[in-house]
Amino acid sequence: MTDAADEPAVGAVSQLVPATLKAMHALEFAGRHISPVTLPQIIEAMAGRDDEVEAALALSRTLDWPERLKPVRACLEPAAEAAARGIAALRSAGEAPQPIVGAYRALRNYAEAAQAIYPMAAFLKPVSQFFLEQSARGDADLAARLAAIDPAREKVGVIHAGGPPGTRGAFSLYVPETYDEGRACPLVVALHGGSGNGGAFLWSWVREARTRGFVVLAPTAIGTTWSLMDPDTDGPSIDAMVEHVAGQWNIDASHQLLTGMSDGGTFSYVLGLRGGCRFTHIAPVAAAFHPMMLTFADEARLRDLPVYIVHGVKDWMFPPQLARQAEQTLSQAGAKVTYREIADLSHTYPRDENAAMLDWFMS
Repeated sequence: MTDAADEPAVGAVSQLVPATLKAMHALEFAGRHISPVTLPQIIEAMAGRDDEVEAALALSRTLDWPERLKPVRACLEPAAEAAARGIAALRSAGEAPQPIVGAYRALRNYAEAAQAIYPMAAFLKPVSQFFLEQSARGDADLAARLAAIDPAREKVGVIHAGGPPGTRGAFSLYVPETYDEGRACPLVVALHGGSGNGGAFLWSWVREARTRGFVVLAPTAIGTTWSLMDPDTDGPSIDAMVEHVAGQWNIDASHQLLTGMSDGGTFSYVLGLRGGCRFTHIAPVAAAFHPMMLTFADEARLRDLPVYIVHGVKDWMFPPQLARQAEQTLSQAGAKVTYREIADLSHTYPRDENAAMLDWFMS
């Protein structure tokens, strides 16, 4: 039974949680469909999307929270603030000198909201389910296994190494709370796009990793983007990160996927086609490709290399012809290429493609 002194704060929680998750869903929708062409419609769609979360925040701020619930407040209010800030910034993106740039910046608030609210997944069912694939939200066995985990367990969950999230040359990591050291875990190394960072891009993968039980490593480039013209800058850094992770957790050497978005996808080609590459699979998304890349590739490495290419028909930065050329060129070189061209995708990350990519990776 709830203590009478706790009732106002519990009421605030019951409003903050669904309002924040709803606002985060709105940001996910915007992030999936954003482009210079669709931006006016997305701005219009954001009208009123922060009303509920702003009202919940206003209520929460008026309360004198009990001491024992202040850690909950310290998660929920920053998450709500970030989600509301992201929606408001999206609505005003049209007034920016470069509206699409303003919109991409607005979407960065999603990662801040996720980072803030995620610790509540161990205690609040709606938050836990938000960070699961939709198909698994009714999985009673998975729910029971998650509920049985000690929230204080070390070396699992979201981990940032080398500095705060997004520190240049550092990395962010997700180890599933259900991690069993007796079972080798698949590893996904996910490379952010230009001007992005691993701390933010990690959240593109946590939902699937938590559901399926694999480790996600999201490095941040040493410079403002990946060293595409000098792979010996970021390449050894990524290798060192993987070595570190493999030294701390039981990683399956036969299932190591290198994937990335935009510049991160291009760098997946650059690293993934070279001889001596440790990754068993590569999956570039919305990436640039040129046949000249094969002059630096290893012929033996290319033979039977599993490659999963994802590109949008509406990509305004790297036209789909580049991806079609990659499919043809790599297939002719002997790689086993799966090509996914998505009709409604622009130059943005399609989180809804993760499940199919992972099914391919683990098949």
